[in-house]
Amino acid sequence: MKANLPQREPEMLAWWEQEKLYDQIQASGQGRPRYVLHDGPPYANGRIHIGHALNKILKDIIVKSKTMAGFHAPYLPGWDCHGLPIEHQVMKELGEKKKDLDVSEIRKLCRAYAEKYVDIQRDEFKRLGVLGEWERPYLTMTPSYEATIIREFGKFVERGGVYKGLKPVLWCTQDQTALAEAEVEYGDHTSPSIYVTFPIVTSPSALGKIFPGIPFPEGVKLVSIVIWTTTPWTLPANQAVCIHRDFDYAFVRVGDELLIVAEKLLENVAKACGLNDYSIVGVKKGGEGFEGLETQRPLSTGLSPILLGGFVTLEQGTGCVHIAPGHGMDDYLLVLEHNAKASPGERLEILAPVDNAGRFTPAVKEFAGQQVLKANPKIVDYLQANGRLLGLGSLNHSYPHCWRCKSPVIFRATEQWFMSMETNDLRNETLAEIDRVRWIPRYGRDRINGMIENRPDWCLSRQRVWGVPIPGFTCRTCHHVLADPVVIEHIAALMESKGADIWFERSAGELLPAETTCPKCDGAQFEKERDILDVWFESGVSYAAVLKPRKWWPADLYLEGSDQHRGWFHSALLAGVTTDHRAPYGAVLTHGFVVDGQGKKMSKSAGNVVAPQDVIKQSGAEILRLWVAAQDYREDLRISQEILNHLIEAYRKVRNTCRFMLSNLYDFDPAKHRVPHEQLPELDRWALLRLGELITKVRRAYEDFEFHTLFHALNNFCSVDLSAVYLDILKDRLYTFRKDAHERRSSQTVLHDIVVAMAKLMAPVLSFTAEEIWRTLAVEVPGGVGTGSVHLAPFPELDPAWADAKLAERWERLLKYRVQVQGVLEERRREKVIGSSLEAHVHLTTDVPTGQWLNISAADLGALFIVSQVTIEQRPDAATGFTVSVTKSAHAKCERCWNYREAVGKDAAHPTLCDRCVEAIR
Repeated sequence: MKANLPQREPEMLAWWEQEKLYDQIQASGQGRPRYVLHDGPPYANGRIHIGHALNKILKDIIVKSKTMAGFHAPYLPGWDCHGLPIEHQVMKELGEKKKDLDVSEIRKLCRAYAEKYVDIQRDEFKRLGVLGEWERPYLTMTPSYEATIIREFGKFVERGGVYKGLKPVLWCTQDQTALAEAEVEYGDHTSPSIYVTFPIVTSPSALGKIFPGIPFPEGVKLVSIVIWTTTPWTLPANQAVCIHRDFDYAFVRVGDELLIVAEKLLENVAKACGLNDYSIVGVKKGGEGFEGLETQRPLSTGLSPILLGGFVTLEQGTGCVHIAPGHGMDDYLLVLEHNAKASPGERLEILAPVDNAGRFTPAVKEFAGQQVLKANPKIVDYLQANGRLLGLGSLNHSYPHCWRCKSPVIFRATEQWFMSMETNDLRNETLAEIDRVRWIPRYGRDRINGMIENRPDWCLSRQRVWGVPIPGFTCRTCHHVLADPVVIEHIAALMESKGADIWFERSAGELLPAETTCPKCDGAQFEKERDILDVWFESGVSYAAVLKPRKWWPADLYLEGSDQHRGWFHSALLAGVTTDHRAPYGAVLTHGFVVDGQGKKMSKSAGNVVAPQDVIKQSGAEILRLWVAAQDYREDLRISQEILNHLIEAYRKVRNTCRFMLSNLYDFDPAKHRVPHEQLPELDRWALLRLGELITKVRRAYEDFEFHTLFHALNNFCSVDLSAVYLDILKDRLYTFRKDAHERRSSQTVLHDIVVAMAKLMAPVLSFTAEEIWRTLAVEVPGGVGTGSVHLAPFPELDPAWADAKLAERWERLLKYRVQVQGVLEERRREKVIGSSLEAHVHLTTDVPTGQWLNISAADLGALFIVSQVTIEQRPDAATGFTVSVTKSAHAKCERCWNYREAVGKDAAHPTLCDRCVEAIR
């Protein structure tokens, strides 16, 4: 039973496949309570990494443990096949050839790319020992799934709240598409830090009447409000300046100009701008006269009014914010609020003079065609040349970057499709639903709650070609946007039979139902939508495509990395509440990320990446499975060769312990040789007592998803209870007693119960090893466990007869005495008084109560201490407890059992054997 895991595991996988083990498990589970762990689909765009291995092994442990706990627990794996990662890679591989391909050809290449990596990843996941419906996975690019996506979008439209509008979104200028929050990473970025003046067009003398009590000294020619920004490139889109109603604003004289900044920030502004000679002439609240005053824009014609807004803070800057509603959500909402109350001539524009690649459009004459972030230095120079730059510095801060290309992103107003978070009270309904879900660990609830509380409307559209199109149309006559549930169902039916490619292959007229007209103008000519749906929407509605048709909805559990609070958990929650007014899951479990042995993020450049394929090749998938179970997965998990080496040693301990037990069951037939519990010696009953405690602890750990607890319990049971105590004592019985001796059969009875129970308990984690133990029992132990798989067996049950409080208390005391004796034996070994402990004669000097208590077990003490002879001397004057002395035995050594016994040499036919061994060989 040598491990040799890299070679033996594939043999086991082949046997599982040959036996159709997963199908057997599902068939045997019919009629049981169902438990559904819904698989979050990984992207089909590369070989699996260590994070994938962690995720899939955790899921497999849970599914197998639920199956063995008496549930019907199907596992249907899936893949996310659309979206930017795959399209990005295909376009990269095409290079210049992409210019000659149309959308349909690009989509075909994307499909082939996804299919390739579905096959690769499927084989790699199966190699981990994960059981599931691998030949029937769900793919987001199948026609049936694509039709479901369209139908779920139709339900969004029916609920209300879906709209198309000009609104600022996170935009990747490299990939030229809108991004979701989940597609953004934050990293260090250095931005210019500038202070810019916005002169108020009202004369100083007129301002004196607006701000009574503020002296406007003679010689002051200009009054300017000062803003601070780290995005100079947004200044061409400026529409307003915002201050806070309740803040105090100082009028500060600098030469012949009055500058207006928040009083609490004046010292910082003066330092940053090098204002050495200034004086405060007065202070006014933001709500006292400022609102509606107009200022001159620094980089465009037109005037910017001063508005009041609650989002202004005193953490940095000047307390005065430049407002570009085309480049910021707070700015956008403020301008919407202003425009709702303003007359037509006073309304402000949602202006974003930046193209898809992040270059200024011709509307910004001075910088047209320049990439916005690269144009920052030139904009600063322009401001300085025109006397509008008050101060200049730089700021290193956390800035959003595209998760795929790692480029800094921008906020940019574009025409996008959105789902309103406020229409029909979606936000509050979702927040209420969060509290009905079990979040593991608990802080997951607070994390997603905060995200839902503060998130903007859901941007549903993306500017790509590899995905499911938004089934919307625009009237060519009046430009009304048509998103009608009847039309959407018609499109869904087309896609169900032809796939989403049909949208790109047919015209709007061919896609629309016959005689469709515009509800606004009765026009019959339409343009079809060019954007695709957000892939988070696609995966978010997987419950509708996968669970509902199988009547598995809602899922009992979603399990992914902690980043999915803003990803899959998030989109699935919003989709479920929108379409069904409930979350699609009952519980959500999250795991951390994998880091190296030092706790550092893995990267190819750092050379610290651990690939699962390498670990499997060198040590076997079983070691990876053990690594997953051995750590608290709720935190970041460390992995290194040193950590794996420790786990290999722990694995060997478990394996060798089981191997020892199996090797002593070769002549044991449970049907013939089992000894009833009440006839078992104390030592054997103690071992079963400890087994019962293990079963309770491990089963509870599976229920609570505390896998590191079960690993430590199993490891401790093997190392301490079995190897260091029970099996150590048992060797004498097993090797030297008569074959059918009661004591030997008693030990075999218990060994059989232990190894069977351990195989079942470890099966969800050490799936290959448990199966190997099971097959060994089936083949080598007469009447063992049958010929099926361990994964078809239930978890072991706790036999009430094993629980014995008095026995537990008695053996706890005996084992403490054993440790005390072993300490003295070790000292005598070092002193060369004895060699093996079997050479020892142990003398115990005890007080009377202790002596009487020990005398009950006097016949077993030699076996307990693994010595040849124990003498107990009770002394009324002895200290409480006992003292230990050790001498070398005066008797001869039996050459068969190696015990030193008085009976050695008494039998003339066998002069070198003790009486016990003579009886055994006869």
